Amino acid sequence: MTAITRWVLAHKRLVIAGWIILTLVGGAVSGPASKALKQKFSVPGKEGWQTNQQIAKLYKGTGDNSAPLIPVVKLPAGTTAKDAKGDLAGLERKVSQALPGARVAGYGSTGDRSFVSSDGRTVYAIAYPLPDPDQPFGDNPKAEKKLRGALAGATVAGAPVRLSGFDALNDQSGDSGGPGVLVEALLGGLGALLVLAFVFGSTLAFIPIVMAICSILTTFLLVYGLVQVTDVSPIVQFLVALIGLGVSIDYALLIVVRWREEIAHGREGDAAVMRAMETAGRAVVFSGTTVAVGLLALVALPLPFLRSVGYGGMLIPLVSVAVGITLLPVVLSSWGQKLDWPHRVREDNANRFWTRWAQIVVRHRVVAALSATAVLAALLIAASGIQLGLSNPDTIAKGGTAKEGLTQLEQSGIGSGVLLPHEVLVKGQDPGPVAARLAKLPNIQGAVAPANAAWRQGDTAIVEVFQHPDGGSTHGKDVLADVRSVAHSFGEDVRVGGIPAQNKDFIDAVYGNFPLMIGLIAVIVFVLLARAFRSLLLPAKAVVLNVVSVLAAWGVLTLVWQNGHGSDAIWGIPATGSITAWIPLMVFAFLFGLSMDYEVFILARVREEYDATHDTDEAVIRGIGRTGRLVTSAALILFLAFMSLASSPGTDVKVLATGLAAGILLDATVIRALLVPAVVSLFGKWNWWMPRLPAKLLRVAPSET
Repeated sequence: MTAITRWVLAHKRLVIAGWIILTLVGGAVSGPASKALKQKFSVPGKEGWQTNQQIAKLYKGTGDNSAPLIPVVKLPAGTTAKDAKGDLAGLERKVSQALPGARVAGYGSTGDRSFVSSDGRTVYAIAYPLPDPDQPFGDNPKAEKKLRGALAGATVAGAPVRLSGFDALNDQSGDSGGPGVLVEALLGGLGALLVLAFVFGSTLAFIPIVMAICSILTTFLLVYGLVQVTDVSPIVQFLVALIGLGVSIDYALLIVVRWREEIAHGREGDAAVMRAMETAGRAVVFSGTTVAVGLLALVALPLPFLRSVGYGGMLIPLVSVAVGITLLPVVLSSWGQKLDWPHRVREDNANRFWTRWAQIVVRHRVVAALSATAVLAALLIAASGIQLGLSNPDTIAKGGTAKEGLTQLEQSGIGSGVLLPHEVLVKGQDPGPVAARLAKLPNIQGAVAPANAAWRQGDTAIVEVFQHPDGGSTHGKDVLADVRSVAHSFGEDVRVGGIPAQNKDFIDAVYGNFPLMIGLIAVIVFVLLARAFRSLLLPAKAVVLNVVSVLAAWGVLTLVWQNGHGSDAIWGIPATGSITAWIPLMVFAFLFGLSMDYEVFILARVREEYDATHDTDEAVIRGIGRTGRLVTSAALILFLAFMSLASSPGTDVKVLATGLAAGILLDATVIRALLVPAVVSLFGKWNWWMPRLPAKLLRVAPSET
């Protein structure tokens, strides 16, 4: 670190010019980089995804990862579907005309009771439009808008037609798409600036923001290069914006605070910069490496798009570290003391509040450890009950015609499960017997094998299976198992596709391999931190607490959203019954790295103070006194950013933001401010144990208790 700092200070103009060029070019290509990201979702080797791919290939791209549009009609009293069959057939023709090439079916064309409620009055049709190549996640707002316009004012036997389905519900959720990713990052940066102004009490608050801008835009430049050689998921752009903002500010905050401390203790000019980089800069390098490892470990999962998130996301902390150890020292050396005006906050002494807090925790370490453990244990118990599934349609829109159509389906006894049917691909045999057997299963509204060409290609046919319960519910998952069992009994040429089957395969592939990913991360991070802290116990504790921190955030998701203890009171959204499958994974990807930042910042300073005092309790008090304000300020910046994200109209975005905000808050308070100092104090000299053999392997000095 010393050699790097000397070099950048000796070549200030070159360093500044280099980062200006990279930032400007990154800003210019950020738009093209985002557009070049591709959502090629795949679950290789799994029946659901493979069947959907076959259906898309045979049937003009329809189906696949897209949910159908569902026109719904509740006929007037005294009128049944049989009475209005002609009008219903006309409705289907109108749908087909509005969506050329779509797969359309309903009672009007098939005469099948699968599309009709038990009382004969509520009727629905189904339409799979051609895919929209501009939509990476399988949604099709253009088709929904086109069909909604075509059905405006349409009636069947005098009753209005209400267009429902996931795309229609999302359109009426109030989600207008919002600003772009970079705009969101800049808005988050404005909130960060306010917190930093409070922390520094001077115009130094602008420095971390400038570092974040350089890091984010340069990362987009590297992502643009990456997409030229491989497909990268659109999720990466959100990781770049949010994690880039978080870790860049964290790293700059740590180094700038340490630099001010060295200035306050009498060091001047480049000497203060050198000392700050030797201590805080070293911690930033280790922290950035562990964050990169946490994201890169996604390559252990057998899904190509998540692997792309891994190696794309890995760039974020690495670029942030590069900015922190090259550009930041130059800025501090050249303009640091000029920007430290009006200098209302001094760093010559440890923060009084956090020093006093650490003293209380150390004095009552058993009580503190037990209190924190009780809170975390309660959340871990809640997390053990998490149900992974699909978005609950009842929570997407609060009103509108799409919601009214969904309500009609539910009140009629048909249920919300018909919004995501099972698509059974039958090859080389009559689909009629398959549909007949499937229709007899419990919790099934019906199964139909439409005879028109849109549903039959060559020697293949599609059997559409409609279930009563929502696909993300426990009952919905049981229905999928029954459908697969019956379908497979007809031979290997009858396979089950549809979004519910693909989602089940996704959950099995990701979370079935989750222990492998956690184990890989744990081993690599343990080795890195063991060398950084010259200890075996501290890195083991850090890995365990980071995993616990993420699981506790999952517990909050389970309580607030799945069980509804807060979602209804705060947002007016009822319990979802399950958590959308991708959300816990993204919470892990975000939180593991960010929480590791805080752990490294605190323990690096505690280790430094122990080397100076050889007293564990004193090291904890001094370490928390110096880093407590820093860690809580960094956490507050991200907490506010995530809470603002929770104001987004989309329910899934609210759920994700809740998990992230709760995770950051828990990590900075219960874990880092309470449990970590208490546990380190309890372990005493065992914190610093490093036997000779591992010390030799890690190339650090041994330390016996």
